Amino acid sequence: MAVLKLGAVVSLLGTIGHPLVAQSARAGRMSLLDRYVEKARLEWRAPAVAVAVVVRDSVVFAKGYGVLEQGKPARADEHTIFAIGSSSKAFTTAALAMLVDEGKLKWDDRAAERLPGWELGDPWVTREITVTDLVTHRVGLDRADRIWGATTFDRKDILRRQRYIRPVASFRSVYGYNNHMFLAAGQVIENVSGLSWDAFVKQRIFEPLGMNRATTSVKPLGSMSNVATPHGWGRDGVVPIPWHDIDNIGPAGSINASAREMGEWLRLQLGKGRHRGRVLVSEASMRAMHSPQTVIPVERWFASLSPVNHQMVPGTHFFMYGMGWFLQNYRGRYLVHHGGSIDGMRALVGMAPEEGIGIVILTNLNPSSIDEAIMFRFFDLQFGGSSRDWSREMLDSTLALRDRALGQERTQEQARITGTQPTLPLGKYAGTYADSAFGELQIREQSGKLTIQFGVPTGELEHWSHDTFRISWNTPLRDRSLITFRIGSDGAARAAVIGGVPELVRRP
Repeated sequence: MAVLKLGAVVSLLGTIGHPLVAQSARAGRMSLLDRYVEKARLEWRAPAVAVAVVVRDSVVFAKGYGVLEQGKPARADEHTIFAIGSSSKAFTTAALAMLVDEGKLKWDDRAAERLPGWELGDPWVTREITVTDLVTHRVGLDRADRIWGATTFDRKDILRRQRYIRPVASFRSVYGYNNHMFLAAGQVIENVSGLSWDAFVKQRIFEPLGMNRATTSVKPLGSMSNVATPHGWGRDGVVPIPWHDIDNIGPAGSINASAREMGEWLRLQLGKGRHRGRVLVSEASMRAMHSPQTVIPVERWFASLSPVNHQMVPGTHFFMYGMGWFLQNYRGRYLVHHGGSIDGMRALVGMAPEEGIGIVILTNLNPSSIDEAIMFRFFDLQFGGSSRDWSREMLDSTLALRDRALGQERTQEQARITGTQPTLPLGKYAGTYADSAFGELQIREQSGKLTIQFGVPTGELEHWSHDTFRISWNTPLRDRSLITFRIGSDGAARAAVIGGVPELVRRP
């Protein structure tokens, strides 16, 4: 369906719950959103933002703001390709739903029966985990994102390594975000349908929706036009960074698409599985995906995963996860949404299904919360009542968190015990340190200095204190971290500890 002009947009938007509001007021609301997106983009220093608005069965507004790459003139528009990150998860659950509708799969099927040879560390969990469990973040395993995010392991190898991921909670006891289980869900789709996850999504979702430029991989992007460049926050400000190939965890987050195309995806969601008169997913399956499956304590959610705390989102009394979607109440309305966060890219798909409205926000800057700010501003304008400057508040909060992180770095520096020496000559730390899940870490001595390679990332080691070294990673953002070596009773380096990873044992 063609994108409507601004006058038609606000006319449609004005009918949502406000049928008697004057035309000028309706136009004002949409104009405010348009201006707010650009204001937020400039505040956050985001090179590009793209937005699409859907009302019932129409993409009524789609627009790009800014440039594809900082310092270059090419402009972004509604057809610019961005990574949507974890917003891909809802595509995976929609693919599962199609197989459920066809009678080839049940949500309560035991996953291991659909994944021959696949297992987790606990045999009981392996036996009991269902297809629904795979896509509702309640398995109780460590996120272990480095296994896919910093290696060249393929999907098959990652699935095999999942049996070694350590548990952090009891099965089905608490919410715990986990990308790995969506990879397993993608393999269920392949085993049941005979098509890879990528081919299934392309044939059964992209093509019927007319998402002709959307991809499930970064590989085709090099030969495509109008593609946004990822950007991150370096020590000297916003800088371009390379696209991250995450094909190995594809079903959890590898889709790339434009705002205009994602508008068609929203039409399908708001249409309860129907698009352009064609039923792609049954209404019952759509309802299941948009229904609560896992409870998320509100305070925990906003405290750990958002730069704003729960006091800054008034009227939110519950937060839950459906299947590929987050669910919450806001200003008396039921919201369904899911964001995406990958190297240099952010995305957010949000809707109020009962109101028949939704919005897509894509940007090529991460970390940022510009997508959340625009979504809440959009809903504020539509629901009425007080309106907050979400962008300013979230940016202030983000900057405060950044200052706090820098403060912690300074505190760490002040707590450093200076004047110490490594226990061993540098060459004695060299070797291969490994974990069954995370793979190998290589320490090498070169010209009197130590270097590190852990999967794909490489870096240089500088002595910090005793047997702890600071790593300067060879990335555009020059991230830093610490590694500590454990010395055995025989005086040899026996293991290495690096943040977020179990102890890596040195191989003979």
